[in-house]
Amino acid sequence: MPTPADCRVSDTHEWFRVNGNTVTMGITQHAADELTDITYVEMKPAGTTVGAGGSVGEVESVKTTSEIYAAAAGKIVEVNGAVAKDPSLVNSDPYGQGWLVKLEVADSSAILALPDGKAYDAKHGH
Repeated sequence: MPTPADCRVSDTHEWFRVNGNTVTMGITQHAADELTDITYVEMKPAGTTVGAGGSVGEVESVKTTSEIYAAAAGKIVEVNGAVAKDPSLVNSDPYGQGWLVKLEVADSSAILALPDGKAYDAKHGH
Protein backbone atom coordinates (compact mmCIF):
# COMPACT_ATOMS: atom_id res chain seq x y z
CA MET A 1 0.00 0.00 0.00
CA PRO A 2 1.61 3.30 -1.01
CA THR A 3 1.96 6.04 1.57
CA PRO A 4 -0.68 8.72 0.89
CA ALA A 5 0.73 11.88 -0.71
CA ASP A 6 -0.92 14.06 1.96
CA CYS A 7 1.15 12.41 4.71
CA ARG A 8 4.53 13.59 5.96
CA VAL A 9 6.80 10.84 7.27
CA SER A 10 9.57 10.83 9.88
CA ASP A 11 12.79 8.80 9.85
CA THR A 12 11.26 6.63 12.59
CA HIS A 13 8.37 5.64 10.27
CA GLU A 14 5.54 7.66 11.81
CA TRP A 15 3.19 9.41 9.39
CA PHE A 16 1.55 12.77 10.06
CA ARG A 17 -1.50 14.30 8.35
CA VAL A 18 -1.79 18.04 9.11
CA ASN A 19 -5.21 19.71 9.18
CA GLY A 20 -4.82 23.19 10.64
CA ASN A 21 -3.55 22.79 14.20
CA THR A 22 -4.64 19.15 14.39
CA VAL A 23 -2.20 16.44 13.36
CA THR A 24 -3.34 12.85 12.97
CA MET A 25 -0.52 10.35 13.23
CA GLY A 26 0.17 6.65 12.95
CA ILE A 27 2.85 4.29 11.67
CA THR A 28 3.60 3.57 8.03
CA GLN A 29 2.74 0.40 6.16
CA HIS A 30 6.49 -0.25 5.96
CA ALA A 31 6.76 -0.10 9.76
CA ALA A 32 3.65 -2.24 10.23
CA ASP A 33 5.06 -4.83 7.81
CA GLU A 34 8.42 -4.83 9.62
CA LEU A 35 6.72 -5.33 12.99
CA THR A 36 4.54 -8.14 11.55
CA ASP A 37 1.41 -8.89 13.58
CA ILE A 38 0.69 -6.05 16.00
CA THR A 39 -0.77 -7.50 19.18
CA TYR A 40 -1.09 -4.51 21.50
CA VAL A 41 -1.37 -0.73 21.19
CA GLU A 42 -1.05 1.63 24.16
CA MET A 43 -1.17 5.38 23.63
CA LYS A 44 -0.85 8.05 26.30
CA PRO A 45 -4.24 9.50 27.28
CA ALA A 46 -5.87 12.57 25.77
CA GLY A 47 -4.66 15.68 27.56
CA THR A 48 -1.02 14.50 27.67
CA THR A 49 1.49 17.07 26.45
CA VAL A 50 4.47 15.76 24.47
CA GLY A 51 7.60 17.52 23.26
CA ALA A 52 9.01 17.30 19.76
CA GLY A 53 10.51 13.82 19.51
CA GLY A 54 8.56 12.72 22.58
CA SER A 55 6.74 9.41 22.83
CA VAL A 56 2.96 9.32 22.41
CA GLY A 57 2.79 5.61 23.22
CA GLU A 58 3.89 2.24 21.92
CA VAL A 59 2.88 -0.63 19.73
CA GLU A 60 3.82 -4.22 20.43
CA SER A 61 4.11 -7.05 17.98
CA VAL A 62 5.19 -10.65 18.19
CA LYS A 63 8.70 -9.38 17.33
CA THR A 64 9.24 -6.23 19.38
CA THR A 65 7.85 -3.18 21.16
CA SER A 66 8.21 0.17 19.39
CA GLU A 67 7.81 3.65 20.82
CA ILE A 68 5.78 6.06 18.68
CA TYR A 69 7.27 9.55 18.45
CA ALA A 70 5.73 12.96 17.73
CA ALA A 71 7.63 15.14 15.23
CA ALA A 72 6.34 18.34 16.84
CA ALA A 73 5.40 19.42 20.35
CA GLY A 74 1.72 19.24 21.11
CA LYS A 75 -1.10 17.91 23.23
CA ILE A 76 -2.84 14.61 22.57
CA VAL A 77 -6.48 15.53 21.92
CA GLU A 78 -7.79 12.15 20.78
CA VAL A 79 -6.69 8.53 21.00
CA ASN A 80 -8.01 5.91 18.59
CA GLY A 81 -9.85 3.51 20.89
CA ALA A 82 -10.55 1.15 17.98
CA VAL A 83 -6.87 0.13 17.70
CA ALA A 84 -6.67 -0.56 21.43
CA LYS A 85 -9.53 -3.06 20.97
CA ASP A 86 -8.30 -4.39 17.59
CA PRO A 87 -4.54 -3.77 17.11
CA SER A 88 -4.63 -5.56 13.72
CA LEU A 89 -6.17 -2.37 12.26
CA VAL A 90 -2.65 -0.91 12.34
CA ASN A 91 -1.51 -3.73 10.01
CA SER A 92 -4.56 -3.78 7.74
CA ASP A 93 -5.31 -0.03 7.41
CA PRO A 94 -2.41 2.02 8.84
CA TYR A 95 -3.40 5.27 7.07
CA GLY A 96 -7.12 4.96 7.74
CA GLN A 97 -8.76 3.12 10.65
CA GLY A 98 -5.33 2.28 12.09
CA TRP A 99 -4.38 5.85 13.02
CA LEU A 100 -3.07 6.19 16.58
CA VAL A 101 -3.46 9.70 18.03
CA LYS A 102 -4.44 13.23 17.12
CA LEU A 103 -2.24 16.04 18.39
CA GLU A 104 -3.03 19.71 18.74
CA VAL A 105 0.12 21.60 17.77
CA ALA A 106 1.00 25.29 17.90
CA ASP A 107 3.56 24.96 15.10
CA SER A 108 3.39 22.30 12.39
CA SER A 109 6.42 23.60 10.42
CA ALA A 110 8.66 20.74 11.64
CA ILE A 111 6.12 18.23 10.35
CA LEU A 112 5.60 20.03 7.05
CA ALA A 113 9.38 19.97 6.53
CA LEU A 114 9.39 16.14 6.58
CA PRO A 115 9.36 14.14 3.32
CA ASP A 116 5.94 13.44 1.82
CA GLY A 117 4.56 9.97 1.22
CA LYS A 118 5.97 9.73 -2.30
CA ALA A 119 9.52 10.60 -1.20
CA TYR A 120 9.26 8.17 1.72
CA ASP A 121 8.09 5.35 -0.55
CA ALA A 122 10.91 6.03 -3.02
CA LYS A 123 13.42 5.76 -0.17
CA HIS A 124 11.91 2.55 1.22
CA GLY A 125 11.23 0.75 -2.03
CA HIS A 126 7.42 0.90 -2.22
